[in-house]
Amino acid sequence: MTPQPPENRDKDAGRWSDLGRPPLNATALRRALVRPGALWTSLDVVPATGSTNTDLAARAAEGAAEGAVLVAEEQSAGRGRLDRAWSAPPRSGLFFSVYLTPHVPVERWGWLPLLTGVATATALSRTAGVDTALKWPNDILVTLPEDAAGPEGTTAERKVGGILAERAGPGVVVGIGLNVSLTAGELPVPTAGSLALAGARSTDRDPLLRAVLRSLEEWYAAWQSADGDPGASRLQEAYAAGCATLGRSVRAELPGDTALTGEAVAIDADGRLVLATADGVQQPVGAGDIVHLRPAAPRRPEGDDSPEP
Repeated sequence: MTPQPPENRDKDAGRWSDLGRPPLNATALRRALVRPGALWTSLDVVPATGSTNTDLAARAAEGAAEGAVLVAEEQSAGRGRLDRAWSAPPRSGLFFSVYLTPHVPVERWGWLPLLTGVATATALSRTAGVDTALKWPNDILVTLPEDAAGPEGTTAERKVGGILAERAGPGVVVGIGLNVSLTAGELPVPTAGSLALAGARSTDRDPLLRAVLRSLEEWYAAWQSADGDPGASRLQEAYAAGCATLGRSVRAELPGDTALTGEAVAIDADGRLVLATADGVQQPVGAGDIVHLRPAAPRRPEGDDSPEP
């Protein structure tokens, strides 16, 4: 065997230094997901990038086909809603974006991040065996065991993932970030969590990514078949059933440094969160940061919310 130059040995050592976090198998993922008639038309895995949303939006501007998927093993400039940073150690999570060009009325495109949340939460529940919930509009929550909640944990409900949808070219780039194997010491903020800390039966990222993309393909097809109607596609019902925000007293921090407090009572046909305020008004909120002020009442167990094949 020909000895490797020191610089190559260092690269290999870095790549495999954490054997508990192996790289994704791009070839196997493409074989499983990119096929004739499927939504996913290409799938690329890059070692590192600033933001998969930014990169895929650039590809969309150059004419990328619908169904392009871009995955990064590490993001240095990942973004959440309100331009919040999203960071994690290499190969500790799933950081990817998909490009979609919906053939439904554009006024219904606002349902895409909520649709992605339903699809992702459903896939994680089935594949990782964790209890998931959705925080309006696009956070994915898990419940951590008490011993994993941390010394300050007044609640074991933690954010494990987020979704960011942005217009790009003639369509939308939807980015998804999921904490998979992060330890308590690696969490960026006390309110974060990971699948591993939630007791996931598997943190193998390949089957998790396949499950999320297949679930997203199913929900997207059902939503498009219903011309984007959230009622006919059962999307509105499924989101409400899995939404941890409903039934809670919340504070909506709105654009313009204003705030609105009330009980979250519904998700309306436009995907907005409806708050019942103290003065008896039901006020829909279409954008803003939602703060849960008290625990929700116990929810019924989640059923099988996936669309019919």
